Amino acid sequence: MTKEIALFASGDLRLSANQQCWATQDAMEKKLGDVLASLGYTVKRAHAYKPEEGHGFLASQREGMDAFAKIDPNVPVIVAESVWQYSHHVLAGLTSHKGPILTVANWSGQWPGLVGLLNLNGSLTKAGVAYSSLWSETFDDDFFRSGLAQWLSEGTVDHDTSHVTPFKAGNVPRDLKNLAKEIAQDFRTNKVILGIFDEGCMGMYNAIVPDELLMPLGIFKERLSQSALYFATNQVPVEEGRAVYQDLLAKGMTFHLGTDPTQDLTEDQVIDQCRMYIAAVRIAEDFGCEAIGIQYQQGLKDLLPASDLVEGILNDDGRPDVKDRDGKVIRQGKAIVHFNEVDECAGLDGLMTNRLHRALGQPVENTLHDLRWGGVDPTGTVDGFVWVFEISGAAPPAHHEGGWAGSDSMRQPPMFFPAGGGTLRGIAKPGEIVWSRIFVEDNRLKMDIGRGQAVSLPKEETERRWKSTNEQWPMMHAVLTGVSRDQMMARHKANHIQVAYANSAAEADRAALAKAALAAELGIEVNFCGVDLG
Repeated sequence: MTKEIALFASGDLRLSANQQCWATQDAMEKKLGDVLASLGYTVKRAHAYKPEEGHGFLASQREGMDAFAKIDPNVPVIVAESVWQYSHHVLAGLTSHKGPILTVANWSGQWPGLVGLLNLNGSLTKAGVAYSSLWSETFDDDFFRSGLAQWLSEGTVDHDTSHVTPFKAGNVPRDLKNLAKEIAQDFRTNKVILGIFDEGCMGMYNAIVPDELLMPLGIFKERLSQSALYFATNQVPVEEGRAVYQDLLAKGMTFHLGTDPTQDLTEDQVIDQCRMYIAAVRIAEDFGCEAIGIQYQQGLKDLLPASDLVEGILNDDGRPDVKDRDGKVIRQGKAIVHFNEVDECAGLDGLMTNRLHRALGQPVENTLHDLRWGGVDPTGTVDGFVWVFEISGAAPPAHHEGGWAGSDSMRQPPMFFPAGGGTLRGIAKPGEIVWSRIFVEDNRLKMDIGRGQAVSLPKEETERRWKSTNEQWPMMHAVLTGVSRDQMMARHKANHIQVAYANSAAEADRAALAKAALAAELGIEVNFCGVDLG
C-alpha cells in the first residue's frame, strides 16, 4: 500500500452545523494523523479547509464528486467522521474508487460520528462497495491500532461476527407460523401503502428500499410531497391545533416554553405542530396509508416547526383523536406507524411490528432510534455495556417512564431547526425489547433480529449521558443480549435500529420468532444476532 492516505470528511448540508462541528472534526483528524504517522503513513486531505465558510467539510454531493475526481483512483481512502454526515456527499466518489476504503468514527455521543459512520456503511453495503470500518475513543487503543495495521497491510479489517446465526424456520411454533402466513397473505392480497413524504432524507441512500423489492411483498409506496403537507397544515384551523395541544397537556405532557422563537420553544410553534399532526393523519387516511414517513429536514425546516412532536404522537395508540371532514374519528385508539426521516427500512419493520404485536397482544408502539453511542455504567448499577439509543426528536410516550405524563417537549437545536418546534422526549421505561433492522444487500432485503432490555440508570448517569449527546431527544438505555459493542458496530448496516417492547422475556422471545417467521414468509433473509431462537 502506498504511504500516502487520502482523507475525506463528509459533513452536513447546513452551514451552521458544519461551522459548529468543525473544531471536533479537526481535533479528530489530528489524532488520526498522528497515529498514521507513527505507523509510517502520511494523511493528505483530499479537499481543502474553506476559510470563507469556517469549516473543512464536504457540504454537497457536487463537492464530493469534484474532490474524488482529483485524486488517484487507486490511492487508499479514509472517510473520517466525528459528526452526522450526508452520505451522498461521498457515496458517488466511493462507488467508482478502486483503492481500499476505510470508514472511521470517533466514539463519542457529541454530534455524533458513529451515526454518520453507520449510515455511510449501510449505504456502501446497499451500493455493493467494498469497505472496512473502525471506531475509537482515543485512536490509540489496541482494537483500533491492530485493525488499522491490518487495513494498511492488507486493505481490509476482520471483525468478529460470530454472534450472527441464520434463522431456521423449522423451530417456529405452529401458531406463530400460521400467524406469519396469515399476515403475509393479507399483505399480498389486500396490499399495503407506505406514504412517503419525499424520499432520500439527508442523503440516506440506505434508507430507500427499491420498489421492485417491496412489490412482491404486497407493499407499495404512495409518493407524497412535503409541500402538500405544508399546505394541508395551513388549512387546519388554529383552534383545532389548540385542542390537540390541550389534550396533550391534559395527558400530563410538559412543554418547556420561552418567548424568543429563534431560540425557545413557543406555544405558537407547538400549536403549528399539532396542526401538522392533524394534517398528517388526514392525509394518511385520504390515501389509505398504513404507515407514513415525513422527511422534514430539508424543505420543511424552512417553512414549519419540526415534525418530531407529530411523529411521536402518531406512533402511540393513545394519540389524540382526529376527525375526518365528515366528523368521523380516524382510526380511533390506533397508532399510525410513522418512520422517522423517511427510513423505508424502518417503515417496513414498523408496519410488520404493529401488525404482529397487535395480534399477539403485545405493545404495538415501536420506533427507530439512532444506534448512537454508549459505554459501561460508571455507577455500577448495571453490569456490562449500556447503549445510548436516541432518536432525533420523538418516541411514542408509551415507551417512556410515566407515559404521557413522563414525557416532555424541548425546542429542537436552532443550528438544525431554524423554525423551532418541540420534541417528544422521555427516558425509556425498563423492560424486555425486541430489536431489529431491515437493510438492503446484494439487491435483496435482509433482516437482523435480536433481544435485549431497556434498563434504568441512576438520574445522575442519565443526565450525564444526555448532556454528552442531545438532551432535547428521547433516550433508551439498552443492553443487548449476546452482542458486544464491537460486534454490533461490525455487523449493523444502518444508523437506525428498531425497538419494540414485550410484556415479558418469554413473550419477547415469541415476538422475535414471529417477526422472523413473517419476514421469512415475505422472502426476507433473516439472521438472529446474539440469540439463536430459531
